[in-house]
Amino acid sequence: MRSKTAGRRYTQEESADWLAQRLVKLNIATYEEFAAMVGIDRGTISRYFRQERRPSIDVIAPMCEALQVSPETLLMALGAVDRK
Repeated sequence: MRSKTAGRRYTQEESADWLAQRLVKLNIATYEEFAAMVGIDRGTISRYFRQERRPSIDVIAPMCEALQVSPETLLMALGAVDRK
């Protein structure tokens, strides 16, 4: 049986909530701290999770490493691909 979320993408609010929950789980206190770990500015991180921009390929790996998730999970959380 497929999940009712399967085949649909995260909304902007769901993306922002996902990031907030992930940061709490990993004890990352702020967007600034996360941005420093990834090597990009806080505003860019915010735009990614508001789905105003998509991260370039060279940013995906550092974001996945910092968030301890697979590229597929990150892309789903960013609303870039459908949920499974």
